Amino acid sequence: MPTTTTRAVPAHTTEARPRRRPRGSRTLTFWLFTGPFLIGLAVFVYIPIGWSLYLSFFEARFTVTPSEFVGLGNYREILSDSGFMGSLGTFTVFAAFIVPTTWALSLGLALLVNRLRFMRAFYRSVFFLPTACSYVAASLIWKMSLFNGVRFGLANTVLGLFGVDDTAWLASPDPPWYWLVVITARLWLQSGFYMILFLAALQNIPRELYEAAAIDGAGPGWQTFRHITLPQLRATSSAVILLLLVAAYQAFDEFFNLLSKTTWGRPPLVELYYTALGQDQNYGKGSAGAVVLTVLICAVTLFQGRIMGFGSREESK
Repeated sequence: MPTTTTRAVPAHTTEARPRRRPRGSRTLTFWLFTGPFLIGLAVFVYIPIGWSLYLSFFEARFTVTPSEFVGLGNYREILSDSGFMGSLGTFTVFAAFIVPTTWALSLGLALLVNRLRFMRAFYRSVFFLPTACSYVAASLIWKMSLFNGVRFGLANTVLGLFGVDDTAWLASPDPPWYWLVVITARLWLQSGFYMILFLAALQNIPRELYEAAAIDGAGPGWQTFRHITLPQLRATSSAVILLLLVAAYQAFDEFFNLLSKTTWGRPPLVELYYTALGQDQNYGKGSAGAVVLTVLICAVTLFQGRIMGFGSREESK
């Protein structure tokens, strides 16, 4: 009796495939999320920058509405202003102290935290915590509690234990003790942030490099740091120095709150603040100074990036 064979029909799965959203819906979602940010960026950043550039070519006193076209007159006036040029000298002194000291302190903290075998997260948080503090609040603490000019300040109290007379830290430029106050305040505020950058870079260095160095007889101290750690941190060091230079140009809060209305020790932004909002309220001249400062920041940034090789093809390998 012949047997009949039945062909097995493959069972088709009915799994639901994810439906792709229409292109128009994705575009709408993108603009809904980024639109408010772009609007805020244009209103509070790009439009003021453009208006400041436009205002720098006009006479504008006691008003932000241009009244008379003066061409490059505001630029000639700001570049011949002894106060503004002196503020650039103040920045040079400030940057000469704050950039290398912050770089060294941040790298040192990162090396110490990276070597810890326990409580690493705790110490990382402790050193990073001052970054969240307001520059204004820190400046007032430094001025009224730590470096108060009377005997109740912490610094004078400690020095008094060794028979040192009270020091007026912020009262006079001779001797310039105010630099100690300004630099220590900024070191405390920003070293933790750059420590995190160095710490992330240290943790990305392959351990095989240190093992190979140990096999070749390199010591675990200065030799390893000089020939392995420091070269591997070149990109991070370039970025940190770049950020420190830009931040030094933009120094305002600590100088303004520590030195109040003194005519000495003013960085460029404080000098421009008094130019635009002082007795004359010369917004045209202040805008010209802001443009000059912006161009100077861009030039120094590009030059420093060129010297350090930041962003070059060899650096990205």
